[in-house]
Amino acid sequence: MRARHRGLFLAAVAMGFLAGTGSSIAQSVADFYRGKTITMLIGTSAGNDYDYRARLLARFMPKYIPGEPTIVPRNMPGGGGIQAANWLAKLAPRDGTVMHMIMQNMMSTQAMQTQGVEFDTRNFRWIGNTSSAPNVLNSWYTAGVTSIEQVKTRELVVGAPMGTAGYLYPTLLNALVGTKFRIVTGYPGGNEVNLAMEKGEVEGRGSNSWASWKSGHPDWITEKKINVLVQVGLKRHPDLADVPLLMELARNEADRKLLEFLSADTEVSRSIVVAPGTPPERIDALRRAFDKTMKDPDFLAEAAKAQMDISPSTGEDAQKIADAIVNTPPDVIARAKALVEAPQK
Repeated sequence: MRARHRGLFLAAVAMGFLAGTGSSIAQSVADFYRGKTITMLIGTSAGNDYDYRARLLARFMPKYIPGEPTIVPRNMPGGGGIQAANWLAKLAPRDGTVMHMIMQNMMSTQAMQTQGVEFDTRNFRWIGNTSSAPNVLNSWYTAGVTSIEQVKTRELVVGAPMGTAGYLYPTLLNALVGTKFRIVTGYPGGNEVNLAMEKGEVEGRGSNSWASWKSGHPDWITEKKINVLVQVGLKRHPDLADVPLLMELARNEADRKLLEFLSADTEVSRSIVVAPGTPPERIDALRRAFDKTMKDPDFLAEAAKAQMDISPSTGEDAQKIADAIVNTPPDVIARAKALVEAPQK
């Protein structure tokens, strides 16, 4: 009998130890974040869709993170998003106290070995994605251009920060489709390109998220001040049912694969990532907090008020998409790189 009681006692101690271990792990995340400040790094200047989303998440996400830390936005524009991604990879704390609203073209930028890249997005951990809205290439209403076919017969001057999708899309359209875009670079961000359109310095913008137009300049849509010439995504957006996809303009299968490679990142166009080496339990806590935020009624109401598209995906799903982009077959990547780096006429 004594042996039996001793066995029951040891079993109870073991169960208590295991339960306590699980509890301490969960508690350790809360203990770590309690009283802490998380930096929300934004790779653009203020006042655009990336910035709006990051700041909205900074307001609503803390209550779902164990320990309820404060989230403080920090803008770090430069290099079309490369500067912020490099900082996250090389200098940011690897403890879960920095989240980054990464620019969507960082995977293709890395894959094509763009100058200045010191990061590998496959080492970042995706916390979640807020939108899969397409990118669009547009003209300004005074340009008199309303379709991509017209740009095959006349020049259209578009603005874009160097190294961004706004430079990439018109460059490849010129090479593969025969359009006559002239790209003016040197702008630090999209807001400056928008101002240049209004002033008549350029006749369009090389790329912007459709979600960004809807939230930042809904009046330009309703007043028809912008004409969407091409949408970039894997499927046509319901709002843009009559606007061709970039990959639909391909003249052959090889071109289609290349343009599909450059369109895939719109599926994770507004994502949050953390630095390599962040402890797994904190990654999981941040992912679950993100998922809950995406269902928060007050968050969704604020997003709707700002006409902000919310079509989220989990961190786990976003990670698979992002990694697949970097792992695109080398021949496709090499051809894209060669076309982008070719001297522009």
